[in-house]
Amino acid sequence: MMTKKKMTLKFYQNLGKLFYAIAATDGTVKPIEIKKLKTFVKENWLDVDDIEDVFGVDAAYQIEAVFDWLNYDKEIDINACYNDFVSYKNAQSHLFTEEVKKLILKTGTAIAYAFSGINKSELILMAKLNMELKKS
Repeated sequence: MMTKKKMTLKFYQNLGKLFYAIAATDGTVKPIEIKKLKTFVKENWLDVDDIEDVFGVDAAYQIEAVFDWLNYDKEIDINACYNDFVSYKNAQSHLFTEEVKKLILKTGTAIAYAFSGINKSELILMAKLNMELKKS
């Protein structure tokens, strides 16, 4: 179990943007990628902290909510999603512990590999993310 830090709803919302960017970077989000994300939220992200949204639901479900909303819209620029995540990470670097960074990479990799292994666009984005997370 991770050390409990006081995350925010924006933390989880930005993770939703990041994971959507990873899933959509090849031009389409496959149902297996959505399923993999939801599995990771339930099995890993719910334990990160105890924060809840205004409805009393674990804030980690914001990852799924934002991902689903972006996927529904389909007109969202994935580069903007990724850049929003990076901007948030840089502004709130204290939330990105080594454990959180490892879980982000583990989740992103699982999404990327979910459908027929990782493709070139997903590999490039994951390498970019890995380098970004090593900066802080």
